[in-house]
Amino acid sequence: MTNERRSVRSQCPYCGVGCGLEMLSPAQAGQAVRRDAEGNPMWTARGDRQHPSSLGQVCIKGATVGETLALGRLRSPLYREDRTQNFAPISWDAAIQLITQRIQTSLRTKGPNSIAMYGSGQFHTEDYYVAQKLLKGAIGTNNFDANSRLCMSSAVAGYSRSLGSDGPPCSYDDLDHCSVAFLIGTNTAECHPVLFQRLLKRRKRNAGSVKIVVVDPRCTDTAKAADIHLAIAPGSDLALLHGLAHLVLLNGGQDQAFIWDHTDNFDDFSNVVSRWTPSLTAQFCGIPERDLREVADLFHRQESVLSLWSMGVNQRREGTAVVGGLINLHLLTGQIGRQGSGPFSLTGQPNAMGGREAGGLSHLLPGYRVVNDDDHRADVEKAWGFQTGSIAPAPGMAVWDQVEAMERGELDLWWVVATNPLVSLPDLDRVKAAIQRCPMVVVSEAYQASETAYYAHLLLPAAQWSEKSGAMTNSERRVTYCPAFRRRYGESRPDWDVFAEVGRRLGFEHQFSYDSSAEVYEEFTQLTKGRLCDVSGLSHQLLAEDGPQQWPYPAGSTSTTAAKRLYEDHHFATPNGRARFRADRPLGLAEPPCETYPLVLTVGRYLGQWHTMTRTAKVERLNAMHPEPRLEIHPDDAAALSIEDGCLAVISSRRGHLTARAKVTESIRRGSVFLPMHWGFNQIQACEANTLMHEQACPISKQPELKACAVIVAPAVSVVKPIEQNDGMVKALKRLFK
Repeated sequence: MTNERRSVRSQCPYCGVGCGLEMLSPAQAGQAVRRDAEGNPMWTARGDRQHPSSLGQVCIKGATVGETLALGRLRSPLYREDRTQNFAPISWDAAIQLITQRIQTSLRTKGPNSIAMYGSGQFHTEDYYVAQKLLKGAIGTNNFDANSRLCMSSAVAGYSRSLGSDGPPCSYDDLDHCSVAFLIGTNTAECHPVLFQRLLKRRKRNAGSVKIVVVDPRCTDTAKAADIHLAIAPGSDLALLHGLAHLVLLNGGQDQAFIWDHTDNFDDFSNVVSRWTPSLTAQFCGIPERDLREVADLFHRQESVLSLWSMGVNQRREGTAVVGGLINLHLLTGQIGRQGSGPFSLTGQPNAMGGREAGGLSHLLPGYRVVNDDDHRADVEKAWGFQTGSIAPAPGMAVWDQVEAMERGELDLWWVVATNPLVSLPDLDRVKAAIQRCPMVVVSEAYQASETAYYAHLLLPAAQWSEKSGAMTNSERRVTYCPAFRRRYGESRPDWDVFAEVGRRLGFEHQFSYDSSAEVYEEFTQLTKGRLCDVSGLSHQLLAEDGPQQWPYPAGSTSTTAAKRLYEDHHFATPNGRARFRADRPLGLAEPPCETYPLVLTVGRYLGQWHTMTRTAKVERLNAMHPEPRLEIHPDDAAALSIEDGCLAVISSRRGHLTARAKVTESIRRGSVFLPMHWGFNQIQACEANTLMHEQACPISKQPELKACAVIVAPAVSVVKPIEQNDGMVKALKRLFK
């Protein structure tokens, strides 16, 4: 039983900034106990001034998280044999037995590749870790993927190709020391607001101390604060980076000693960028040549350049190549492993970094290992206590591979945990058709009535953040202990505990005999020993007592809040210790505009909402910030297409169409339009933006190009508003889960 009359420190469960929160119990928050819409007493959140990553700062989502913890929760396991029926309660014993029997039958009749799990960056590290052990060790399939595939897999692949391993080399402290902040493919002001405010406060305190450069087709709140905004054409990122490198070389701005001593493949790289002259680059990117030269000058002066990126780079057909192009600039100028500089990916989710450490993608194993390495598999099999050969030698299915397997009727069990792919995946109509061909869909979820739950056979109530103990790692590699400080809702259980029980019922009693999440974490940390992401010196107890710690943290380390950077000795994680320039040639968009579909649609986020709104839609203040999704369109495009501000418009792609209210604004580049990605079909203001997006992905990272597809926009002819169109669906969902 947790003590609910105290304050506790934790990490915010929203974005990858990983802000520290101090949670005040209802009794501590004030004389009048605040209650949510269902009458539950609410915990109050405020920034934790002792947390070294956020220093007491918190955004509106983190500040209101206490209002979301009990509303609309799934109370008990629910089951239906087929989707024509309503759900009915069943016991946990019966639910676990259904899963176990399905796994055993599938293994016997079709083999391990007929089973797949799709997890989440909202997992604690312990959830991630036990899921790997269950799928990859006990069942023998590498078909575990996570929504990090849609988030940071291009960053993982890009770091690995250039530096020899995943792992952001920078720290948030570098925001206080860089002379140039180069933001590309990131609307940091809305998606990582606490970090962006840190930059702005520094500039306000010391005018001229940092120059902010933003690369984005939209004039976002981030771009509005920039000293230089490069409003490049969608899909031209890699060409821009090559053009900048060309000018650095032309003006002698390279660090020749660093290149000679610490890198490989420079000749191939320089040959590629030599073709991207200033005039060609400016024309291809659709920007003035003088702006290109101004930004290149910042790099070739070898100032302290900190590059930050997120989904706008990663969610691309050439996402891995763009990451490589960005790292190239840092290798070219020696801007890595130094205070205030380096290539820094901003993770989208609170524990996507922890998932990467735990092996939470279909080609990974714990401790930054990979499944196609014989020694790596042997290390993990031995640590897990499985026979040699238990772990399959080939990568498993990434999430879109899993969708295609369901289309072919090859997947018997799809287990979705802590994520909502029926909003977040591309080409949603295709996903909906595919999932209906899977004979058993299990959804582990804290909340009722998510879009994915609508297609499930078995729903498992998950204990969420605040109700289970575990660790999470933020974007700067800082690990925070997140304690359980509330009673579990209804019959909910931690995901790792459910995975472990399935493992035991499959006959692996010894391998899954955990008594606590602390025991799970201890086992995980030992698999990181000697690896780049070494956390063998961490434990729940140390993190609880000494506070958040940044890795590497091998056994014997001393607790500290001081910033750590990777590669300060310029010895990289490659076999020969040298970083590698990449020489990829720009490809542009996978689906460029054409005569029929002349506009490029890009999707993104609003400050007040999070992912698919499963949690944030329960907060009135957040809904008031963004009461409905709006289609941003440039005035010239709006005039040409007869679109009026505030009126309904139909947006159509090769895959479908939807309706949204138009916002005519010069903040969007001509030829581009924007929609938020949060709204699914169970929201009254439905706007399934990803229905329009294609599934084509980076061939290396397998991350879909969710940032661009070709569309046409026209005035809506119906007088029925979206809120009226979707009211019937919302009512039907409520009946289904009664």
